[in-house]
Amino acid sequence: MAKEKKDIGSSWEDLALPEYFPEPCTEERAEEEEEEDTEEAAKDSAVKCSPTLLRMLKAAESRWTPRDRDKAEPSKLGRKVSEAEALKTNMQIQLNDQQEEFNKLPTKTGPRPLSHSVSQLSADCFSSVGSVSSEDESPPQQKPQKTSKGLTDFCIKNIKQAAFGRKEIDIAQQGMPALMILRKRAGGEKPLAGAKVVGCTHITAQTAVLIETLAALGAQCRWAACNIFSTQNAVAAALAEGGISVFAWKGESEDDFLWCIDRCVAADSWEPNLILDDGGDLTQWIYKKYPSLFKKLKGIVEESVTGHLSSRCFCGCFRLYQLSKAGKLCVPAMNVNDSVTKQKFDNIYCCKESILDGLKRTTDVMFGGKQVVVCGYGEVGKGCCAALKGLGAVIYVTEVDPICALQACMDGIRVITLSEVIRHADMVITCTGNKDVVTREHFDRMRNGCIVCNMGHSNTEIDLASLRTTELKWHRVRPQVDHIIWPDGKRVVLLAEGRLLNLSCSTVPSFVLSVTAATQALALIELYNAPAGRYKQDVYLLPKKMDEYVASLHLPMFDAHVTELTDEQAQYLGISKHGPFKPNYYR
Repeated sequence: MAKEKKDIGSSWEDLALPEYFPEPCTEERAEEEEEEDTEEAAKDSAVKCSPTLLRMLKAAESRWTPRDRDKAEPSKLGRKVSEAEALKTNMQIQLNDQQEEFNKLPTKTGPRPLSHSVSQLSADCFSSVGSVSSEDESPPQQKPQKTSKGLTDFCIKNIKQAAFGRKEIDIAQQGMPALMILRKRAGGEKPLAGAKVVGCTHITAQTAVLIETLAALGAQCRWAACNIFSTQNAVAAALAEGGISVFAWKGESEDDFLWCIDRCVAADSWEPNLILDDGGDLTQWIYKKYPSLFKKLKGIVEESVTGHLSSRCFCGCFRLYQLSKAGKLCVPAMNVNDSVTKQKFDNIYCCKESILDGLKRTTDVMFGGKQVVVCGYGEVGKGCCAALKGLGAVIYVTEVDPICALQACMDGIRVITLSEVIRHADMVITCTGNKDVVTREHFDRMRNGCIVCNMGHSNTEIDLASLRTTELKWHRVRPQVDHIIWPDGKRVVLLAEGRLLNLSCSTVPSFVLSVTAATQALALIELYNAPAGRYKQDVYLLPKKMDEYVASLHLPMFDAHVTELTDEQAQYLGISKHGPFKPNYYR
């Protein structure tokens, strides 16, 4: 052992030279070795040939032409070499036969299914890798479509994607425990039996779980998309195959967007009595075009502050409050956007995780050292800033609210106006829900390569109309990625045409959307089953007890154990030991 260790550690000079050195490999020697190997292989093959192989050899030999026979010299080559050549010929024949058999195998059209880690839906949301869609590019309205059960009352991109969409919905269900519990607990009671819900939300795997939960609770549903870029086509196909009338596809035009909403509402012998809206576009469409139908509604559940069409109509929670103040809101409405479960979870954590995903997929940008301006330090802005700051970006915030501005300062973020910092910004992200936050004046002063995107629901935060002029050129470099080119060659990168970045260009976590979806479902159940007189023609917040119930449904996922108050403690605080633990004004 000691000797072995000594040998291992010895130097190259101590190693003994071998007694035999192989001859140099020359071209002649290589040919001789190859000929010897061929003769040995032929000899082995000749010895071990089966009767079937011999018949194959004879068949191969019979394929020789007379000209080949004349050229061959059996006296020199010998029988063994001939058999070797025949073997080589036969191997080629076998390969050709196998290729022909392979070509005869049935093949499926379209791309093969991908794993969930690089899902087709992710490619659907972001297809900038250069892949070309195999789908028919003709407008969905012009294509006859029918499900396997004969349903034709829907309009989507491709019903053949239903199987894949169903897999995505099944995966999303695993991360949405609250809706699964609602199905189990209330499925037998059918609290929404007789309800006719017309919805306008993002159509993703997560919202599909909500839609199917409403159906499981007894509701009839018809659905359209609230964003022209966020629809996941495979999920829409799965919903249609499941019997839901869906009118949505990714990449709708403005006219398509309104057509889909109208098809949801104007159905033969079907009138909705509940609205589930995200942005208010559906609500305003019914309010303007079908006023008699609007008055028959039992309630409206609204998720967002502003909507896709907010620049020219009453939309979102803010618009509902305006209608209520003017005395024109003739049905009760539930403001989900300002519920604690929406503000504290969806607006912060969903945006915190998805902002990076959307930016990486579209631009491949590195965040370290980048100077990023976040317009608005509400819950969405807080989530975006936290994510970007964690990767080393230098953050600036613009704010109109002194309270939010002070919060940003206390978080170590410089509060500044957009005009002051725009020349140095590498990235501008809007999160205000307002209009004309980034104007043409700001665009003209931006540095080359500046990235501009929006994380608010509305597409009005960025003034796109001022950019659609003859002097500026638009160049589409990837899906939802445009380079706007100035006459001097400066380029500004615009994402998703100013629409919601995370749902247009990436995906969002199922778990955090479970909180919002459960809140929406409970709001619909509350409005539909509320006794007459409980809710008047006004806008209401979700009762705090429901907020706490939604939160409690998600705690088992973390194996969390909540402490229970004693009777004395509850009496000391002046609350019930079972909640609610916060006053209704708590946000």
